[in-house]
Amino acid sequence: MSEHGSIVILTGAGISAESGVDTFRAADGIWAKYDIEEVATPEAFAGDPLKVNAFYNARRRQLLSGTIGPNPAHRALAELQSAWRGRVTLVTQNIDDLHERAGSTDVLHMHGELTKVRCTDSERVIEWRRDVTPGERCECCGMTGTLRPHVVWFRELPFWLDEATRALRECDLFMAIGTSGQVYPASGFIDVARASGRARTVELNLEPTVLSHLFDENLHGPAGRVVPEFIARLLEQGAGPIQLP
Repeated sequence: MSEHGSIVILTGAGISAESGVDTFRAADGIWAKYDIEEVATPEAFAGDPLKVNAFYNARRRQLLSGTIGPNPAHRALAELQSAWRGRVTLVTQNIDDLHERAGSTDVLHMHGELTKVRCTDSERVIEWRRDVTPGERCECCGMTGTLRPHVVWFRELPFWLDEATRALRECDLFMAIGTSGQVYPASGFIDVARASGRARTVELNLEPTVLSHLFDENLHGPAGRVVPEFIARLLEQGAGPIQLP
């Protein structure tokens, strides 16, 4: 263990919901209003790319509308990354850019990023902050109709799994924030962290989840309150083995 300990953080929809980002799996979330098979699968894009791009155009417009921004939980995690002298690996299931806007760096977006598109011909990833229109010409291949959202659809493999797994196997503290524990492989992160026998684990969520019993400690409440409080206490510890505040 390093002098200051290694931390892995997993964030889910619960951290961004307080910023006004629509969630996908809540009872009144996006998947209650849209058919997954029509807008979030490779087959859907192959069959009707206009419909799929329109769906993600709407999500991107909402994110960049100026009404949504990072909340205290995002900012507290950015502060932890900056202040902690050990390694901090931030992994998110979210496709928004609120961690980056709060000041976090090197965020591992498991499910992709809404502010990027990918060319289906070259696989090049391109920063993108506007709608993808029917006649949009890709800047790398010069073709139209090749740009897809840079997000992980159902039946596709998440990004950064190897990097996240390595960090989990070596970590001294694993924090799961605002995630339901229902989506694999992120739902298995707690098992990987616990397997080393040394990692302390804490769940910070609005309410208990199906995985709550696996954590050493559970803190329940709005992320904008419980995350800054927990991190403030963590930063007070200074050097030495990590102890749960």
